[in-house]
Amino acid sequence: MQANDVRVLKSAAIPTFAVGLVAVIVALLVAGGKGALGAGIGTLLVGVFFSVSVVAVSYAARVSPQMMAIAAMVSYLVKVVAIMIVLSVFGDTTAWNPKAFAWTVVICTLVWTAFEVRAFIKTKMLYVDPEAKVPGQGDS
Repeated sequence: MQANDVRVLKSAAIPTFAVGLVAVIVALLVAGGKGALGAGIGTLLVGVFFSVSVVAVSYAARVSPQMMAIAAMVSYLVKVVAIMIVLSVFGDTTAWNPKAFAWTVVICTLVWTAFEVRAFIKTKMLYVDPEAKVPGQGDS
């Protein structure tokens, strides 16, 4: 991973897990132990899914810019399908509170996305390669 990618990952993960901790405490107070468990699992789900996406896109960026876009789209599709599978398999579970789980996933996803966007905006990255040669311009 490049240093910029690590900064983006940390910039999004730390606030997300902080909000997830608050969600666990709120769920514990509102819905008891099952609520806290649901909120904890929701926080971990968001953290793992989004971290894997950042790592996949970072790795693909080293291969080529085109692969980076493909990796971003594929990782998004995999996340959506995986969350649908998790929700369908555990939709009727009594092991944790489904509302605490769902609200935590939504809130943590919004926090992750907002802080990831913030990190990208604050990251100073070159949009062009200053060493690039322009075709047809010769060696002058």
